[in-house]
Amino acid sequence: MKVIPIFAEAGITGFESPAAEYKELGLSLDQLLIKHPNATFIGRASGESMQGVGIFDGDLLIVDRSLTAKNGDIIVANYNGCFVCKVLDKTHAQLVSASTQYAPVNITPEDEFQLEGIVTHSIRLHPKAPKISLGAV
Repeated sequence: MKVIPIFAEAGITGFESPAAEYKELGLSLDQLLIKHPNATFIGRASGESMQGVGIFDGDLLIVDRSLTAKNGDIIVANYNGCFVCKVLDKTHAQLVSASTQYAPVNITPEDEFQLEGIVTHSIRLHPKAPKISLGAV
């Protein structure tokens, strides 16, 4: 992927395009976002329970399986057959949502629980903008 370093403004000026004399920079999102390629997978977030930490419905989650989970990490886990993205509370053995609308979930010995990895990054996918009526300008 090539990146053209420009600064975009929302106004119109009479100046030459800032991209007219660009230089290309090599950028690999893999190199930037993934430290352990053989232990990393990408999933898609579903639901609203993690909006408090900036993870929204439809976002991509970069999950690293090679990291050791610490208290307070955002994780992906298989909990009773369902994949969940939650904050790990190791002290209280709980999965915690980043929203007060959802109660913490206790992890008991009877539960099926498998830590799948630590969320290292999330990528926001912006939906197509709705048509905006500008009216008289």
